[in-house]
Amino acid sequence: MELKDILAKCDHTLLTQTATWAEIQALCDDGITYGCASVCIPASYVRQAKAYVGERLPICTVIGFPNGYDTTAAKCFMASDAVANGADEVDMVINIGWAKDGLWEQITKEIAAVKAACSGKLLKVIIETCLLTDEEKIALCKCVSDSGADYIKTSTGFSKAGATFHDVELFAAHVAPHVKIKAAGGISSIADAEKFIELGASRLGTSRIVKLAKGMANDGSY
Repeated sequence: MELKDILAKCDHTLLTQTATWAEIQALCDDGITYGCASVCIPASYVRQAKAYVGERLPICTVIGFPNGYDTTAAKCFMASDAVANGADEVDMVINIGWAKDGLWEQITKEIAAVKAACSGKLLKVIIETCLLTDEEKIALCKCVSDSGADYIKTSTGFSKAGATFHDVELFAAHVAPHVKIKAAGGISSIADAEKFIELGASRLGTSRIVKLAKGMANDGSY
């Protein structure tokens, strides 16, 4: 697979608590230069980033992040606010405690409510696979499929582990055909990125692939 094709599936990401505007601006510049799918940034920077990039690059942000236990009303407000500020894509975290309690209908309803609040923009649903059993992951594949969301996503990158090949394979076997897959967290090599795509991921949440591409550009190999 060509590196440019991998980069085109990357949500170039910076979600650290200390992220500055200068760092977000540089992230946007790299996202444009390397043809990324989007930049994924804190909600507080969405309006500024959208004004900066215009239509050159989609802006993605996160809500209910990283713990997922905000109220449904709060998540809906965060989603609608992000879209009003210019977000093209929203990544939400489910209520993981509800998953542990088996409240699948409640989870489905919350995701559907957030999807409605996105006013037609893409919604990716983070289920934080490292905290779940395979049975819980499979149940959440159904929740996401039934909710009308666009993507199921493995991880926030803020918990104890990130994406695994096993989880992407599990998703691919259990989500409805209309649901795409995003692998995120700990994707640190081009080989791993390619493997995730081969297993069914349509998006990758990472900053490392662009950094690798920049290094290759500097030494003339890209």
